[in-house]
Amino acid sequence: MDKKLAIELYRTMLRIRRVEEKVSALYPGDKIQSPIHLSTGQEAVATGVCLAMASADHIYGTYRGHALYIARGADLKKLFAELYAKDTGCARGKGGSMHLASPENGLMGCSAIVASTIPVAVGDALASKMSKAKRVAVAFFGDGAVDEGVFFESVNFALLKNLPVLFLLENNGYAIHSKVADRHKQTQLWRLGEGLGLKGRRYDGNDVFSVYAETKKAIDGLRRGGAPRLLEFMTHRWGEHVGAGSDFNESYRLKGEEKRARSNDPLPKARRALETKWKISRDVFDRWETELQSEIDAAVDFAEKSPFPRAERLWEDVFL
Repeated sequence: MDKKLAIELYRTMLRIRRVEEKVSALYPGDKIQSPIHLSTGQEAVATGVCLAMASADHIYGTYRGHALYIARGADLKKLFAELYAKDTGCARGKGGSMHLASPENGLMGCSAIVASTIPVAVGDALASKMSKAKRVAVAFFGDGAVDEGVFFESVNFALLKNLPVLFLLENNGYAIHSKVADRHKQTQLWRLGEGLGLKGRRYDGNDVFSVYAETKKAIDGLRRGGAPRLLEFMTHRWGEHVGAGSDFNESYRLKGEEKRARSNDPLPKARRALETKWKISRDVFDRWETELQSEIDAAVDFAEKSPFPRAERLWEDVFL
């Protein structure tokens, strides 16, 4: 882990956190035109995974997709414009928060339907192998997705064809309000694919350096022709399932969870490493915050001033 990469990992997490804080502040008004699913507390997973990928690799995400969009380096102006349902958004204002995409950055799409992008990623990997493109596809999903039959079907097909696909499980402990232990006897979810022959492991999803290292190792193996793998990263969801609030006091949450979640905040963990190993000063951290705030303000201003789609655009990009 060199200094330049360590800084990029930290700054990417910081960008995700500050963007989502701004989204959270705007959400109670009527300007954001779709439901939001925030990744506060989970920034290390998306950051480590996306920065471990090559620019030509493809990733497929879930409705909790802000972090993936930002970590792949996509345009913040287009992100806020999409949330505002403006014509300048990444999906021309038609997708909203749950359907972000930036193909030019390798984010091929996010979907509100649980597990629906897993088979699409497998299809992408099949195309890569058939065309000898050396491109890896990453299927990014939450713990609720392993309850769906398409997960097992996709894993089986990927293993049969030895496809360059990485199954990336971001486990925040809940499928909406349902705990993993209420749904599965085997709570180490990476083991669910073992009977099919899928190898994998569980890792700390609150350590961005570990997430990066393990994902990089897995992707490099796939690029060399290795078998599909599953990485399960354990993390915490700080907010409610959908919306800008917090629900640690709700009955479905485990006792003491808020304290554990905040003690595992990935940002101060990474900051301490930058301070101690690479001697990054407080002034530098403050400068990064100022630069980021200016970038976010400009993106919001762009969204505010952008036009809504014209009525005739309703029939564009519709395939029958």
